[in-house]
Amino acid sequence: MSTKPKPLVILVVGMAGTGKTTLVHRLQHYAEEKGKKTYFINLDPAVADVPYGANIDIRDTVNYKEVIKQYRLGPNGAIMTSLNLFATKFHQVIGILEKKEGLEWIVVDTPGQIEVFTWSASGQIIAESLAATWPTTLLFVADTARCASTQTFMSTMLYASSIMLKQQLPLVLLFNKTDVVSSDAAVTWMKDPNALAEAVNSGTDGSYAGSLVQSLSLFTHGFYESIPFASASAASGKGIEELEEALVVAKEQYLRDRAPRVGEREKLANEDAIAAEDMIRAYREDRKKD
Repeated sequence: MSTKPKPLVILVVGMAGTGKTTLVHRLQHYAEEKGKKTYFINLDPAVADVPYGANIDIRDTVNYKEVIKQYRLGPNGAIMTSLNLFATKFHQVIGILEKKEGLEWIVVDTPGQIEVFTWSASGQIIAESLAATWPTTLLFVADTARCASTQTFMSTMLYASSIMLKQQLPLVLLFNKTDVVSSDAAVTWMKDPNALAEAVNSGTDGSYAGSLVQSLSLFTHGFYESIPFASASAASGKGIEELEEALVVAKEQYLRDRAPRVGEREKLANEDAIAAEDMIRAYREDRKKD
């Protein structure tokens, strides 16, 4: 059994416009400065330009515009189908990665539409395949400006927590764009449920939304308080060291809590791969009938 340290797979997810791709570019620049050996994968078939050097790019395998024409799909459906097609061959990506020596990070940039990856069979296949082979974490990128109020902060926490629960993987939360808006309030609310409760109380107007946030703030804090988090600016690079520390914690969480279930994860990945192939076959048969 090999005793060589395994790389950390970082699945970068987040709502559209939160700065995921800019962050991936920053991580590549940071890794080069620190002398880290890394591998970068782009899974967004619809992106016009990738600012970082992608070692594997889904666009080299699947033509997004041709998928729209061939399957007569809209933009989101085409992204989903492109990811499905790529997922059926993802074992080849695993094979390529297994041959790479001395990697520290494998960074995966997911599609801008977060649900395409986090709530799809193809996204599950890719995540499970990677997690069955190496320590893997989700890196949830949040726009700090969108977390400035208690309502939007709580919405972000709920969404991040639901993804972590769905994927059964460690998750690191990054408050991005701190060069634009300070993350002090969000960080305080992450650490101190009483501070969040006070902020909710001071801002609530007795409306249904205010009451809901008030209840959720007390109920959910125990769940997300264990999530490693950091504040950074992908644009300036400030805070990336803090992010790296949070990623180390996530890797430790994986090795402690997730690694013992690798065999189970491999079985699930195989089942999902079969389901994805059946889905693609059904797509093609339906189009032949039309």
